[in-house]
Amino acid sequence: MTRVLSLSRVPSLWRPLRAGFLSVRAMSLEERARVIFAAAVEGVQPDSVVRRSLERRGDELLVSGRSFSLQRNLHLVGFGKAVLGMAAEAEKIVGDHLVRGVVSVPHGIQETLRTHGKSQMLLGEGSRIAVMEGAKHNLPDSDAQRSAECIRELASALTEKDLLLVLISGGGSALLPAPAPPISLQEKQDVTRRLAAAGATIQELNTVRRSLSLLKGGGLARCAYPAQVVALILSDVIGDPLDLIASGPTVQSETHQEEVWAILDRYGLSASLPAAVKEVLQKTTPCSASPQPQEGANHVLNTIIGSNGIALECARRKSRELGFRPLVMSPGVCGDVRAVARLYGLLSRFACAPGKAPPPGLADQILQVGQDAGVQSWDLCRTMRVLEEAREEGWGATCVLAGGEPTVQLTGKGRGGRNQELAVRVGLELKEAGLKGAVFLSGGTDGQDGPTEAAGAVTNSDLAEEADQQGLDVAGFLGDNDSYTFLSRLSSGRRLLLPGLTGTNVMDVHVLLLPSPAQ
Repeated sequence: MTRVLSLSRVPSLWRPLRAGFLSVRAMSLEERARVIFAAAVEGVQPDSVVRRSLERRGDELLVSGRSFSLQRNLHLVGFGKAVLGMAAEAEKIVGDHLVRGVVSVPHGIQETLRTHGKSQMLLGEGSRIAVMEGAKHNLPDSDAQRSAECIRELASALTEKDLLLVLISGGGSALLPAPAPPISLQEKQDVTRRLAAAGATIQELNTVRRSLSLLKGGGLARCAYPAQVVALILSDVIGDPLDLIASGPTVQSETHQEEVWAILDRYGLSASLPAAVKEVLQKTTPCSASPQPQEGANHVLNTIIGSNGIALECARRKSRELGFRPLVMSPGVCGDVRAVARLYGLLSRFACAPGKAPPPGLADQILQVGQDAGVQSWDLCRTMRVLEEAREEGWGATCVLAGGEPTVQLTGKGRGGRNQELAVRVGLELKEAGLKGAVFLSGGTDGQDGPTEAAGAVTNSDLAEEADQQGLDVAGFLGDNDSYTFLSRLSSGRRLLLPGLTGTNVMDVHVLLLPSPAQ
């Protein structure tokens, strides 16, 4: 019996492959890669992750195995690129128990969602949630600061009888700027910008940023005390560290003066700090006057409801439906796209050596390059072991899945993004390895990759040959970081991944489809 794949659940923006049902065997590898990616994104849609995480039973709200009493005492705040859809679904679930809400979302997001047919992510008429837009170009601004002040005022007015539901997604830090008085928003931005330019790590930046903020580093939870706080978090950070996602407004953290001053001294900034910054740093903490929750009082529940790992699990299940043996390598891929592309090229060679062992030293190369690509050695060893078993036992085609957020070294002025450039570079790696039949897809789960309409691209070993036939210099386009222009001209743009705005963001998803070694 031939298995069939229903595309009715695949969003219309995924450029449907054919109407109705489609035989899996009739689909090309490129088509299957696109469907796998669509499944990953569908699995972390804001409305669906909230539905999976919030359950109402009468006058009780169930979250992560805990029960909270609903007595028209629920208040809601949110900040991030995906929280509008999260808020819309949450309001449907809690109903008239919601008293009031405020969400801080990117400038223009409501109109953009309407344009992209995402009306289910918009609040309904008569909603009790106020929507405030700000943070143009993903940078904190006065509009976002006003939103943060409204959120702080709402939280500060709560009592021990109240429940505060906090919705957090990527971009939340820029949408919740609340400098500790008398620091201005500009002064706070200048300090963090100078630290970043001096080479400070993300941990150091967050340590200083928390010390200058009213709401970050657990500040929002402190302001809401003694109310119960429940935070639902859609993670866009590798490893899902609660204190780094939106700078951890509901995560208790202690920042000591000595630690902050040591960081500023290390980068030679202590002497040139604005007077307002020095004044705040000489105090204990900006919220030290607020009552503090007692240790072990269960004042705050933080729970990850969507992540790159969850998206990869959805992709794994879909790839199995499509006839592949799925293998999730890692949700933590990072580093320069050149190292990441090299890693995928080496893994492809390791997997597709029909009837023989891989060349000597190849495994060591994979482990070495993997370090630069952010993949742990145990994940690489596990991946190679599965690929080796597939080769020796004659398994069918394999789907290697990974995710994360690689980086691109900017050397030119072209248009493109990390996913498009990675896809082009992996295509070249597959050509160099002489691997026919392998397909690679890289896509941003938010539907956007750099300043382009594409989310990423799908490539294979034919990319270089087609470029030569069309007189396109691949190296030249890569040198100018112009992968979008290159892919637009190649195959009339058919290699581009064009889902449109997805309404979510859990970083990137990589799909490497490897044919059976016997093929």
